[in-house]
Amino acid sequence: MIELINVSKSYGKKIAVDNLSLTVRPGEIFGFLGPNGAGKTTTIKMIVGLHRPDSGTVRVGGHDVAARPLEAKRQIAYVPDTPEVYDKLTGLEYLNFIADVCGIPPRERQERIERFADTFELTGALFDRIESYSHGMQQKLVLISALMRNPPVWVLDEPMVGLDPRSSHRLKELMVEHTRNNRTLFFSTHVLEVAERLCDRVAIIDRGRIIACGTLDELRQGQTGETLESIFLELTER
Repeated sequence: MIELINVSKSYGKKIAVDNLSLTVRPGEIFGFLGPNGAGKTTTIKMIVGLHRPDSGTVRVGGHDVAARPLEAKRQIAYVPDTPEVYDKLTGLEYLNFIADVCGIPPRERQERIERFADTFELTGALFDRIESYSHGMQQKLVLISALMRNPPVWVLDEPMVGLDPRSSHRLKELMVEHTRNNRTLFFSTHVLEVAERLCDRVAIIDRGRIIACGTLDELRQGQTGETLESIFLELTER
């Protein structure tokens, strides 16, 4: 579970997140939508402990992210919106480094690396230096490094950017599989058709505030649009 209670964050005089409260339940795929600059990535960075809120509380798996950061972070697989990797390492060296940091035993890491590398068609590139990877290949590597930990909460910021159609499809399958085990998935996306197909609930943030939250049927109430795209445009244009 993810809980944000009256969370705010500013950068100088700019309010990025304004008194935001949100609960993401176990077993659901939760989509986080909004225009550029609406506060999505700032919110995500507070959830995963990269940014500290100015006020309010963030909990992951029952752990206060500020008071018990290590316990909270052990609950999370995080994929940022921009891959950040050590590009002088090979793909396999990087994955083994992450596995060492996270304490994944050798047999488990080998099985998981092989599984996800095959899923995302990266097996043949694991012995190449990351500096030779395309953006999409780096995105696949970051996904593998996060998902091989197998924690209960996935937090994915624009995870499909740069992925080819086959890898994007396989990621969606993994997302559904993850929540079938009563685990939590929180992800941001600009691809509203994907959110409409995958998500149990969505929240729309604009100018740091949640302007709508619920299932698609709940969001339709009081709106003229039927699709998530039309509802999103109607709400954010007001």
